[in-house]
Amino acid sequence: MSFHRKWIGVAAAILCTGLVAAHFAWSQGAAPNARSGSQDRARIVFSQPLPKLDGGHLKVTLVEVRYGPGEASLPHSHPCAVIGYVVEGAIRTQVKGEPEMTYKAGESFYEAPNGVHLVSANASATEPAKLVAYLICDHDTPLSVDVSESIRPKGVAR
Repeated sequence: MSFHRKWIGVAAAILCTGLVAAHFAWSQGAAPNARSGSQDRARIVFSQPLPKLDGGHLKVTLVEVRYGPGEASLPHSHPCAVIGYVVEGAIRTQVKGEPEMTYKAGESFYEAPNGVHLVSANASATEPAKLVAYLICDHDTPLSVDVSESIRPKGVAR
């Protein structure tokens, strides 16, 4: 790998880390110039190795996803790596081959590229939920792709 591509990869990793830290601080209502102890200022919320990416075409996209009480998305796939951060409420999620999980406000999760997202739903029937999805791509592609009828779990309509 050339020096230029390595530099771009390092710069992209630093940018992603900064965006995640800034979003976490913003969502917690922290003032950027707050004078507190360094241990109170920042903490690692989530860490995940990323798949091999082409450093010459990296792009990070942040998507805010809101679910009303009881709402859910149809099964879909993301061609890029996804880091989800729950801002409000609780989210139920399941990628094909993995157990269903529930993440609450302040928690994060990872989805590998092209995983089939069978469940993405508000865990509450009475309260709204919101998450921010950080999609890390190295090529131009739609952020979300519907899955074919043959992959959908039984009982899930289009």
